[in-house]
Amino acid sequence: MDAVVPAVVVGIALVFAILLVSRTLVIVKQANTAIIERLGRYQRTLSPGLSILVPLIDRVRTRVDMREQVASFPPQPVITEDNLVVSIDTVIYFQVTDPKAATYEINSFLVGIEQLTVTTLRNVIGSMDLEEALTSRDQINGQLRGVLDEATGKWGIRVNRVELKAIDPPKSVQDAMEKQLKAERERRAAILTAEGQKQAAILTAEGAKTAAVLSAEGEATATVLRAEGEAKARVIAAEAEASAVQTIYGGLRAADPQPNELAHRYLQAIPEVAKGDSNKVWIVPAELSGALARIKDGMSGPTP
Repeated sequence: MDAVVPAVVVGIALVFAILLVSRTLVIVKQANTAIIERLGRYQRTLSPGLSILVPLIDRVRTRVDMREQVASFPPQPVITEDNLVVSIDTVIYFQVTDPKAATYEINSFLVGIEQLTVTTLRNVIGSMDLEEALTSRDQINGQLRGVLDEATGKWGIRVNRVELKAIDPPKSVQDAMEKQLKAERERRAAILTAEGQKQAAILTAEGAKTAAVLSAEGEATATVLRAEGEAKARVIAAEAEASAVQTIYGGLRAADPQPNELAHRYLQAIPEVAKGDSNKVWIVPAELSGALARIKDGMSGPTP
């Protein structure tokens, strides 16, 4: 019995020593701080690392995360200026800059940020109609961030970003908007189709016009070329015939034939000359005319 009592005392002393050490030595993790109170009052803020406290006098009130935090709040119903209820999801990115203020200036800074976000959203969205609210997210984010950053500054909180995840109008409004968008798409498609058909008709007409002009110009050029060719052919044929007659006439004059023989030869040559298509005019020398007259007179005989 006498040996058990010292062992119990030693055990109790060891447990007390462990508790005392645990109350004396405090380890703060990186990116965290610890608020220390002494006899119920704020004493200091511990930075990351190992710190020593006065046992039974100092205690750790809370540990504060100094990293940037993300808070996603559930959808909140908000009434727009045109009396439509929309549901808005928000995400807040914030960071604790003053652990003491975040601990003592507000009971729960996260709840405060959420409620402040809801009231600010109602004020901002309440001054906009539905269409403006759907198309002004950047403006809404900027106003929310300004109001939240100003209000949470005394809490030791800095609001870095505010994002609207979704703005959901009522189901009936969504259906009406979808019908409107569908009608707008159909109208644009009809306009594009009509413009395409119009452009195709214009191009077809211009092509037909160009083809007709080119065809007419080709026919005119061909007609002119044919006429010029025929005229040149007539001139060449006439010149050839005139040259032939001139050659014959020169030969006859050089041979100095008798008039009766000349007339007889001329009569024999007339059918050959008449075979040409372009031979419309015959040139009859004066000597041949006289010879033909004398042949006529000889054949008719003397007058009784």
